[in-house]
Amino acid sequence: MQATIGESKKAFMTGNEIVTWAALAAGAEVMFGYPITPQNEVMHYWTRLAPKYGREFLQTEDEISAGFTVCGAVQAGKKAFTATAGPGNVLMQEPFGMAEAMRLPLVAIIQQRGGPSSGTVVYSQQEVTLTTFGGNGEGNRMVYSTATHQEIFDYVIKGFNVAWKYRFPTFILGDGYQAKMREPLTIYEPQDRGIEMVSPYPLIGKAGSIGVDREAEHLCNIYSLEEELYDVVLQHAEDYERIAPEIIEYEEKECEDADILIISHGVVSRAADDAVKALRAQGIKAGYFRPITLRPFPQQQLRDAIAKSGAKKMLVAESAYGQLYRLIRQEIYGETIPIEGLFMPGVGIIDYDIMNKVKSIL
Repeated sequence: MQATIGESKKAFMTGNEIVTWAALAAGAEVMFGYPITPQNEVMHYWTRLAPKYGREFLQTEDEISAGFTVCGAVQAGKKAFTATAGPGNVLMQEPFGMAEAMRLPLVAIIQQRGGPSSGTVVYSQQEVTLTTFGGNGEGNRMVYSTATHQEIFDYVIKGFNVAWKYRFPTFILGDGYQAKMREPLTIYEPQDRGIEMVSPYPLIGKAGSIGVDREAEHLCNIYSLEEELYDVVLQHAEDYERIAPEIIEYEEKECEDADILIISHGVVSRAADDAVKALRAQGIKAGYFRPITLRPFPQQQLRDAIAKSGAKKMLVAESAYGQLYRLIRQEIYGETIPIEGLFMPGVGIIDYDIMNKVKSIL
């Protein structure tokens, strides 16, 4: 694959531009998509840059088709991806569910917008539940929640690798703020950082005869008997739980002696980080915990942070009405620490908001 970045260099780009450059650096061969704000520029930049590097693009008639064409392309051995937001994410749940059922290495970038329905075209964190447990499956997905432009670049590259290594659909969860704002970062060729890209391979049309040279691939998303589905779902769950420790990522700061733990994800975690520093400067022992993977969730790591801190309270700050809050309660069921929420759906959260909430709680 032709090098795209060359030597590592500083850049000043929007999040959507970064998605494109990261996908090129990761060796993505084709994008399928349908326009929806705030991810549109991912498509625009891809169509501008991809031809220079021998890559391809197809705008489909709708989001459902975009998702299914990715499913088809990866079966043919193409490193394919899509990007969407809001109602497009809703529509793509059907092909995302197929990818979960058939264990397809689908990659999707989700730039969240406000909801429900078309809501606003700007920003929110209201697609957490949809992206982590959307569709009618068991949520066997890998979901990375990015906070900075550097992370968008890093995790788009990583997303392609884990999708093809583990064969579960993989999502990079951003938002409208990250999509549109500019921020400095370093772009690089993965191999220059010691990252070996997993090569795609065809899942269908393989050489040899089934039962003679190889086993059948069994790319199924429908079964005639309940018992068949039961066995498959249990096997997928077993595979997912086995690899989860290898995938889970999180970030924590100042949790050793915290009286209150502040939990956030994505771009809100930047405000939480600043709030913890300011609160500590004022003598309030606040701790910071951020799940980077929302699926699989760093459940044990959060339990450990609660235990070692001895915190009296937990605050979940999010630009949604309790979607991260519900996910956390589900994951740490049985913990007795009181959990408060700072829910600001569809609007930005700054450090001042978090600091005021912490002081009102304590």
